[in-house]
Amino acid sequence: MALSEEEQRLLDQMEAALAAEDPRLANTLRGTTNRSQRRRALLAGFGFLVGIACLILGMQVHPVLSVVGFVVMLGSAVLGITAWQQAAMAADASGNGGRSGGHSEFMGRMEDRWRHGQDDGN
Repeated sequence: MALSEEEQRLLDQMEAALAAEDPRLANTLRGTTNRSQRRRALLAGFGFLVGIACLILGMQVHPVLSVVGFVVMLGSAVLGITAWQQAAMAADASGNGGRSGGHSEFMGRMEDRWRHGQDDGN
């Protein structure tokens, strides 16, 4: 049964509020976990190694195998990069932004100190 536009809008608002209030729970309910992203990154690394092996073996056996190896390497690299970006976005959403989140807080404190020092000097 399809939702009306009003119901869909309310559902979207509730999802956004949940994601803002408890990102970890929202990710769990969506089914996106770091475990699946790590698994995809590991699969991409394995695929990249298989692609290198096909590329090198294709130079000795048949050039078509080298092309297949290159395509496998390219696909694995794209898969690995997207998994890495999604893991970074999930970490930012959950508040565990790592160095980038700490860096922005640090810069905010330094700007406040700078402004406070400028106010005292005048």
